[in-house]
Amino acid sequence: MAAATLTSKGQITIPASVRAELGLDTGSRVEFVKIAEGRYAMVPATLPVQASKGMFRRRGIAPTVEQMNRAVAKRGALAR
Repeated sequence: MAAATLTSKGQITIPASVRAELGLDTGSRVEFVKIAEGRYAMVPATLPVQASKGMFRRRGIAPTVEQMNRAVAKRGALAR
């Protein structure tokens, strides 16, 4: 396991082994993705969307288009 220390300016140095595995170099951008309450994953921002497949577990059956439309309409009505 690699570790890093947070500075007073909120900065960390990503360990060389982690940078190498993620393919990070000077100027690379990273994103912090919330994966659970109090837990984040750091991922390179340069990866295609397909690379995140499997990162999140499914939470039941996907809603239908009709269900999504109803939810959007309901939320919109509450915003007025």
